[in-house]
Amino acid sequence: MRARDWLDKRRVGIREKLQKMMKCIFSGEQQLRADEAMDSSESLATRDYSASGYSSRAAEVEPKVDTSNIEEAESSLRESGYLNYEEARALLGRLEYQKGNIEAALHVFEGIDIAAVTPKMRISIARKYENSRRRSQSEAAPLMSMHAVSLLFEAIFLKAKSLERLGRFSEAAKTCKIILDTVESALPEGLPESFMTDCKLQETLNKVVESLPELWKLSGDFQEAILSYRKGLLYHWNLDVETKAKIEKEFAIFLLYSGVEASPPNLRWQIDSSFVPRNNIEEAVLLLVILLRKFSLGRMKWDPSILDHLTFALSVSGGSRALAHQVEELLPGILERNDMYCILALCYYGEGEDIVALNLLKNMLDNQENPDCAFVLLLASKICGENAFSVEQGIDYAQKVIKKLTGGCAQKASVANCMLGLLLSAKSLLVSSDLERISCTSRALEAFEAAERLMTERDPIVVYHLSIENAEQRKLDLALYYAKQLLKLEAGSSVRVYVLLARILSAQKRFSDAETVINAALDQMGKWDQGELLRTKAKLQIAQGQLKKAIETYSRLLAILQVQAKNSGLAKNLHKSGGLRDRSLEMETWNDLAGVYTSLSQWRDAEACLVKSKAISPFSASRLHNTGLLYQARGQYKDALKSFQEALNLEPNHVQSLVSMARVLKQLGTQSMSVVRSLLTDALRLDRTNASAWYNLGLLYKADPEASALEAAECFEAATLLEESAPIEPFR
Repeated sequence: MRARDWLDKRRVGIREKLQKMMKCIFSGEQQLRADEAMDSSESLATRDYSASGYSSRAAEVEPKVDTSNIEEAESSLRESGYLNYEEARALLGRLEYQKGNIEAALHVFEGIDIAAVTPKMRISIARKYENSRRRSQSEAAPLMSMHAVSLLFEAIFLKAKSLERLGRFSEAAKTCKIILDTVESALPEGLPESFMTDCKLQETLNKVVESLPELWKLSGDFQEAILSYRKGLLYHWNLDVETKAKIEKEFAIFLLYSGVEASPPNLRWQIDSSFVPRNNIEEAVLLLVILLRKFSLGRMKWDPSILDHLTFALSVSGGSRALAHQVEELLPGILERNDMYCILALCYYGEGEDIVALNLLKNMLDNQENPDCAFVLLLASKICGENAFSVEQGIDYAQKVIKKLTGGCAQKASVANCMLGLLLSAKSLLVSSDLERISCTSRALEAFEAAERLMTERDPIVVYHLSIENAEQRKLDLALYYAKQLLKLEAGSSVRVYVLLARILSAQKRFSDAETVINAALDQMGKWDQGELLRTKAKLQIAQGQLKKAIETYSRLLAILQVQAKNSGLAKNLHKSGGLRDRSLEMETWNDLAGVYTSLSQWRDAEACLVKSKAISPFSASRLHNTGLLYQARGQYKDALKSFQEALNLEPNHVQSLVSMARVLKQLGTQSMSVVRSLLTDALRLDRTNASAWYNLGLLYKADPEASALEAAECFEAATLLEESAPIEPFR
């Protein structure tokens, strides 16, 4: 009982002395009573703060002392026997910060000599948590108690928060960084598990690790923000799961949307076979996948935004299949069945697996429990439109959407009508009956016009297809009007619009105007976007008989493609289709150039161009057709026929090869007229606007004594009309 009485008496004494000390600090007295056994530095702190004008005057109402501050100070007093200058300022600054006196709190915190106390804190932490077997019993006690270290760390953090609230973000970030640098230098291998017992200290560290990257971002130093994020995640801070997950998510968001390119991390403990992100997207994807794994293991609550960000990251990086795998691995019940099917359908469609995507959508549409969804129907119709075998089904889906949206959202109805127009246009190329073909093209044009009427704002996609459809039907003035409107809508930023405009002008035989349009486009576009423009310009020069200029233009195009191939970087890795498109353009350029040299009777140059084309793609119907034209120009008709036949073996619907083969067979006279007629009618079934096919069919009828002169005349008339409105390249 005596021991307990003595402890209670000592505790009461400590509390009384502490209360007197705090009253002294607040009242601004210049010295403490002798029985408090305090260093003279306390009076210095009090005088400095009182003289600054921030503290309360003696005549004012005495402020209430926070009980938590009393208990914190009691702990320090019990361990060290006194409260030093820095700790007194830490307590006083905390009080002012809690009351909202930010400037006063900052003034008090600035009185703490951080440079002097951080070495002591570092040594104290290191001695406290180093391996006991390495610690000598004769070693001196820690320079500071952990309560004091915790109190000062909190003071430094509150100083940073004060600076942040005053808009001094860079100073705030540097102040926060002092805490992390101190702990990291004291414990290079990370915080031990026993560190969690110091709850206040651990809580302060959690806040600092979370706040530092945000402070660097506010200050505009984004590279330091990236380093802070990585340090917060890679160093063992004993962070709780929620805090670490929040940091991982915020870092992933910063990497995806900030526009700041982060250099690859340099990991201290990197294993040779370990994965190291090479760019922002890879690092963000890694962080988001880690978050998904934590959720799957039950360590954190479900956050739908994680999947949204992961969807964006994998979509822009061409990782649709990886996204599908992540969605398939989600626990049941996280996503609605329809939502999951939609995401998976988009993923597989993005990977080119149209059948899988369409089957997923059909499962949704066939489910009687689910009402027809406009988005699902539109996506299904789009996929059907890209596959010849399911165009009819796509038309049904589009018509269902239009019916469903009658009197509803005009914008969605506009998209549905546009989709219907595309499907009808695709069907017109597949039907054999002229009457049915005319019907499809007319209905397609009506659908596009309906889409334009329903638009709240003009949609470039609808206007583009209106221009194309009118051009295909040889309504060139109307097609030109829409093309010019499209040029204004897109502010001259699209290569395809300039090319379409030039082709329409070429169909009107305004070659000079078309070349002017292309030159204007070349002045606006960067070098890497000039490929199709230069090829169009060369075609225009050929149409005007300027073959040498065309050769120069093709040479310029090939030079750009060669440089572009050498400098291919991240963009091609992210969008593999870009590289394939460039190779296809290069191959077609060599084929075009071979045709120019053939017309100039420069056989060796033409052969060299065809060799270059073959190196890019050995199996190209276009190259084989140009090879056949070269043999035909030399009079080697059997070799020409062989090349045309090989082209048709690769691509049975290659219209140019069908027409050229018919022409050579007619010239040789080795086949019956029915074979030649069959080739030409097949060509016209595929392309009703091919003037050469109509002309050769007219010659065939003219030479056939059994055919009527009227049939031949009609063919020649069609050929003449089509030739007068033929573009340098097909409109579509």
